[in-house]
Amino acid sequence: PVGLPWALLKSIWYAFTALDVEKSGKVSKSQLKVLSHNLYTVLCIPHDPVALEEHFRDDDDGPVSSQGYMPYLNKYILDKVEEGAFVKENFDELCWTLTAKKNYKPDRNGNSVVSHQDAFKLWCLFNFLSEDKYPLVMVPDEVEYLLKKICTAMNVELNSCELDDYLAQEQQGQGGLTVWQFLDMVNSGRFLRGIEQEAVSMAVEEVYQEVIEDVLKQGYLWKKGQLRRNWSERWFTLKPSVLSYYMSEERKEKKGSITLDKHCCVEVLPDRDGKRCMFCVKTSSRTYEMSASDTRQRQEWTLAIQTAIRLQAEGKNSLHKDLKQKRREQREQREQRKAAKEEETQRLKQLQEEKERKLQELELLKEAQRQAEILLQEEEQRRRQQHEEMQRTLEIQLQEAEQAEMVLKEAEAERQRKRILELEDMQERLQEALQQEVKARQDEESVRYAQARLLAEEEEKLKQLMKLKEEQEEYIIKTQLEKQVLKQEMENKNKCLEDAQKQLEEVRVNRQRVDQDVMVSIPPVPHPFTLRALGDFPALPESPPHWGGPSSFGDQAGIASGVF
Repeated sequence: PVGLPWALLKSIWYAFTALDVEKSGKVSKSQLKVLSHNLYTVLCIPHDPVALEEHFRDDDDGPVSSQGYMPYLNKYILDKVEEGAFVKENFDELCWTLTAKKNYKPDRNGNSVVSHQDAFKLWCLFNFLSEDKYPLVMVPDEVEYLLKKICTAMNVELNSCELDDYLAQEQQGQGGLTVWQFLDMVNSGRFLRGIEQEAVSMAVEEVYQEVIEDVLKQGYLWKKGQLRRNWSERWFTLKPSVLSYYMSEERKEKKGSITLDKHCCVEVLPDRDGKRCMFCVKTSSRTYEMSASDTRQRQEWTLAIQTAIRLQAEGKNSLHKDLKQKRREQREQREQRKAAKEEETQRLKQLQEEKERKLQELELLKEAQRQAEILLQEEEQRRRQQHEEMQRTLEIQLQEAEQAEMVLKEAEAERQRKRILELEDMQERLQEALQQEVKARQDEESVRYAQARLLAEEEEKLKQLMKLKEEQEEYIIKTQLEKQVLKQEMENKNKCLEDAQKQLEEVRVNRQRVDQDVMVSIPPVPHPFTLRALGDFPALPESPPHWGGPSSFGDQAGIASGVF
């Protein structure tokens, strides 16, 4: 695993484990939501608060609940990080603050060798040099490498033997030191005795800038101006891709920078203009002239700039990442050689053991052969004696056997005679039994024929019954169909009767209305002529009009009464 996301993940791992109070590998979603929001902010990643709330809601739905935090971290945070868009130190400080509050326990009496800020920088250095597997540990070689760099920055020699003894005790089978063991070791003063905290702080800062900030070299140089051509003393900071210069070593006021690429070069210049130990950096657009304080400084600067140009040509942006990878490869090769050597030693040991085992087996075989020869001779002697004894015994047994055989033959002949008589008697009984069985079979055959005849008659009757049943079922179905037809006709006639009754009722109502109209229209004293005229009209019938004749109603009534 390489790249910026993997480097960031180490720091995030500390923040996550700090929130994991129960050390169960689980953190509440509310805490993860706050952590994610802070990561968005410090990594300068644009984010949607609504989407954040949706991912970390309290129910069991959503990707964080079903898949865990790691897929969310990769997809929505690490994959969106852009190198150079954020301040790496601010990100590290956020993660350090979360984890140090729980895990970092310096001396409360103020006797710690490093300050809290220096502990943060050592934590960053530890993360950079630790192995790429969790939980994070730093192997003894890297611990020694880091301590040697800090001691070199203070012009102090590290006691490697004492360090090896300490690491052998503290590793406890985990392959290296954790960051908290490392900080406890540094704060114990065991390897930095008698050194002021300020000196340690300056050394840690120097190593931090070199390893974490990729500062290849920094210091004061005289630089010749491009326009006024005057010389000014500037504080220079060299990184793999740029050579920046400031007014002073506090690096608060930046005066300019020189971008380095694979086409740049550095050359040593002869002394002139009252300046000595001169050299220049040539880029594709201009040449920068500089002067060092002495020849050693000039050589260090030229070598450092050449290293930066080489890194650019190789497409690398960090010297110490390259050195760390080379050290790791060397360790792996060393481990492989060690494993191969151990394997070879083990194989030789096995071969030696096999050789000794075979020699022992050979001696055992020789001894066994000698014992076998002695036993064989004794066995041969015993066998001869047994053979002679057996020969005598067999002769005696042969005589006894011949006598016994004669007795047995006579007894056998007597048994054979008795057996013949028994067999003849048995044959007679079997013949009689056979005749009885034949007769029984004949009787059984007669009974079987009679049963077959009865079964045939029964089957014929069953067929007749089935046919009769089918006819009855057909008759029942036919009767039901006729009943349904009659019922339908009855319903139709009832409907006609109801319609006729309704019409009759309407006629009666109309007649009554006409009678009323006639009564209203007759004057109180009718004129004779009028009465006579009215008398000429036929009277209204009292009974309903004829709707098909009495026979129709009679038929309907007859049908209804017949059905119901």
